[in-house]
Amino acid sequence: MSITSSPLNIKLVLVEPIGPINLGSVARLCANFGIEELRLVTPRCDPCDPLAQRMAVKGIKILNNAIEFSSLIEAVADCHKIIATCGRKEHGEIPLHTSEEALTWFSKPTDSEPIALVFGREDRGLSNNELLLAQKVIRLDTSPIYSSLNLSHAVAIVLHDLHRKSQINCAFNEKQTEPTKLPKTIQLEDYLTDAQNLLLEIGFLLDHTATARMAKVRALLQRANIKEGEVALLRGMLRQIRWAIQTKDF
Repeated sequence: MSITSSPLNIKLVLVEPIGPINLGSVARLCANFGIEELRLVTPRCDPCDPLAQRMAVKGIKILNNAIEFSSLIEAVADCHKIIATCGRKEHGEIPLHTSEEALTWFSKPTDSEPIALVFGREDRGLSNNELLLAQKVIRLDTSPIYSSLNLSHAVAIVLHDLHRKSQINCAFNEKQTEPTKLPKTIQLEDYLTDAQNLLLEIGFLLDHTATARMAKVRALLQRANIKEGEVALLRGMLRQIRWAIQTKDF
């Protein structure tokens, strides 16, 4: 199969991959589907492992150039859109989407900013806090008798669906409006940290409940697809509230 580079600026992110065979297979899939950058969050296997190198085939350059990060937030800090995958049933109240629903939002041809496609650990997937970093979460439909998918198989399914969706969008040459500019992950993180600090200062949050309550705020903003300018507006409101408290001018 021969596929040109994806028109989307996709960063494929693996969180704590364990198996070198899976890692090499994912690098090969990146080459198959035109994904040029592989990001690894604290990998638990070595990209230089002979098994990984052998499985990568023509994805060997992608494997050798894989970028390592110490946390998922660092790996997606420059990304405006994030889709994560979930194989667990115990995921709290996080909305789950089919790949069709999520990738339709993900694969607009006008998207040029870095966007992330995140896959979790082979043994336990992504935590709920990690899933909350994404605007959309995919759960692939499998047999209830044996629902667990091998990591590289899950990557193959999602990349195939994404490629097909991107090709359809390009083939129809849909009239595009100016793309909505979503905030980089780090911009949203900075706002949430600032908001939590202020809400703790004024007593709205308590230390033992702050994490759980801010997770609900994060989920709300992600579901709303908050825009970059709206995050800036909220940051401005926080600054003004803090100034008013300090000067007692309210």
